[in-house]
Amino acid sequence: MTLLDSLKDVLNQYSKSSPQTNTNVTDHFDQVSQAAPPNLIAEGLAAVFQSDQTPAFGNLVGNLFGQSNGEQKAGLLNQLLASVGPSALTQLAGGGTLASLLGGAKQITPEQANQISPDVVQQIATHAEKNDPSIIDKASAFYAEHPTLIKTLGGAALSIALAKVAERQKAA
Repeated sequence: MTLLDSLKDVLNQYSKSSPQTNTNVTDHFDQVSQAAPPNLIAEGLAAVFQSDQTPAFGNLVGNLFGQSNGEQKAGLLNQLLASVGPSALTQLAGGGTLASLLGGAKQITPEQANQISPDVVQQIATHAEKNDPSIIDKASAFYAEHPTLIKTLGGAALSIALAKVAERQKAA
């Protein structure tokens, strides 16, 4: 029996067709994120990013970015930049600041990332999603490695993520 199997009762609480926010959702997410492989957490997070019950992808990513440390910010920005390309930055409000910070470099540093506002990241993420829908999976995989940040999205988002994990666990 795997550790995730031992959480079957917890996951069953989220396997209903319309997940409800459980008062213990943060604790449950902690338990599941410690037991589940990151790819399964990433699937749950992708469900959050695509849900009509949560804000848009760009809003969520901007929120996560605002809660991130410099290394996490740089990691996310480098993924977003790979999806939109540096030339697209000048078309976005505030993107020129990021383009000038890059100064022709291909990767942004944590120090540079700390100078970018969550609003600019929200715009870049929204643009990236339109140009490269796979950015949702890439951002999900990135943030699956940082479950503490995922918890900042709130109980409803965690319930959606846990519902997706429960669905996959039942299918396995």
